[in-house]
Amino acid sequence: MTNQPKSLLRRLVLALALGAALPLAASAAPVELLNVSYDVARELYKDINPAFVADYKKATGETVIVKQSHGGSSKQARAVADGLDASVVTMNQANDIDFLADRGLVAKDWAKKFPNNAAPYYSTMVFLVRKGNPKQIRDWQDLAKPGVQVIIPNPKTAGNGRYSYLAAWGSVIKKGGNEAQARDLVRAIFKNVPVLDAGGRAATTTFTQRQIGDVLVTFENEVNLVRAEGRGDFDVVYPSMSILAESPVAVVDKVVDRKGIRKEATAYLNFLYTETGQTIGAKHFLRVRNENVMKQFAQNYKPVQLFTVEDVFGGWKAAQKRHFDDGGEFDKIYESK
Repeated sequence: MTNQPKSLLRRLVLALALGAALPLAASAAPVELLNVSYDVARELYKDINPAFVADYKKATGETVIVKQSHGGSSKQARAVADGLDASVVTMNQANDIDFLADRGLVAKDWAKKFPNNAAPYYSTMVFLVRKGNPKQIRDWQDLAKPGVQVIIPNPKTAGNGRYSYLAAWGSVIKKGGNEAQARDLVRAIFKNVPVLDAGGRAATTTFTQRQIGDVLVTFENEVNLVRAEGRGDFDVVYPSMSILAESPVAVVDKVVDRKGIRKEATAYLNFLYTETGQTIGAKHFLRVRNENVMKQFAQNYKPVQLFTVEDVFGGWKAAQKRHFDDGGEFDKIYESK
């Protein structure tokens, strides 16, 4: 009988200890984020993610795991709309995030949630040609010449396909041409496109590995990554003018609030604006917002006259409706190919 109180006491102490340990174990479980991104940003986020994880661990003591999903920008946006559990989206055009905002997954004012219209990086569209530029491709009109094969991903599924289309169209308007002349140029260019890949990385593979085409039109950072791999059989050509291609980001509100991970998701996107995040972007040949970092990597960027989607097309929503919605300008142009 004398041992019973001691036994009860030991059980009580053990129960209290276990009860205290359970919340600690639960709180120690790492938070998992999913970054759903565009096709040619794979290598960028392979470097961004471990840098963020280490920085966040140092600042908070908490462990975060970041996973990646990549594909054509518009295809990725549709996957999120269809249920892919993205914590954040890091796209290459505002149109794809607007698509998610219209479906209630992202805040309507997402572009105001982070600096620079929520675009920490930007790029532009340039040409990758065979060594020595045998077809003498210098500007957008050269892509329309007979006998020139042009590799551009599908503007219906890929952001850089869309930017390439708009850059060619806008180059005519900015030089004083009219809409009919712009349409004729874009129609002639797409007649020279032998295959429409679904995403930008697939288009790069078609040109560099499958050896199809005389010129690849894609992001400046993508062509420089190809050259940085030591591929000496290509040259980069800058057209006389091109389009500003921003890479906007957003928190997927519906997902992070359901999972209780808004703090971590927001910290992840804020990290892209830090000096570390900007430096990683610059090392991947993206143009960055931090002026000091931009100066450090100035040798990576050739000056080029840029115009915006807003300048020529009235913004992404107007451009999407007129050019890329079903039955729009692109469908008419491609059907007449």
